[in-house]
Amino acid sequence: MRSIKRIALLCGIGVLLAPAAWAEDWQVAKDEEGIKVSLSEVAGSKYKAYRGVTLIKAPLAKVLALQEDVAGACAWVHECKSQKLLKQEGDQAWTYTQFNTPWPVTPRDSVLQVTTVKDADGGVTRNLKEVPTYVPEEKGFVRVAQVEGYWKLVPKGDSTEVTYQVHTEPGGSVPSWLANKFVVDAPFNTLKGLRERAEKN
Repeated sequence: MRSIKRIALLCGIGVLLAPAAWAEDWQVAKDEEGIKVSLSEVAGSKYKAYRGVTLIKAPLAKVLALQEDVAGACAWVHECKSQKLLKQEGDQAWTYTQFNTPWPVTPRDSVLQVTTVKDADGGVTRNLKEVPTYVPEEKGFVRVAQVEGYWKLVPKGDSTEVTYQVHTEPGGSVPSWLANKFVVDAPFNTLKGLRERAEKN
């Protein structure tokens, strides 16, 4: 019985660590304005994972409140056209987002399951997972096929260290130039927008 419990525990830990497992060899792609963006190849995918890190001079509670304002967050999420909360249940939320894309690429939409976990270090991790069939597809949009990643907020005195790490399979066909631009612009612009709003009085 003890061995079964041990196996179950190890499997559980494996699930928690899974998002990080696909991205170990990070290469810095941009380091400007206090925001560092790194990229990593992902086995079996032609799209790179991205990770952005910055320090925001605002308390964790304020940064978290900006993230939990789903509709309002569209103002600082890169290329967000509209965003809404579909359902909230305990520490889980389901969100729907429509994204702008340059012509001639068809606009994308995404349904995320966001699971918020309080960490032992006083921080907060918000795990992101695409659930593409949660709501019917919208006409004029290509549904994002897969998203795996997280937000991690760690208190640093009066400031908050924010890490935003994601791997996306955008669905449909996306030109390589756009994919390569997106994986740098998305974390950089998103973190920059979040920081500007969090640091406002």
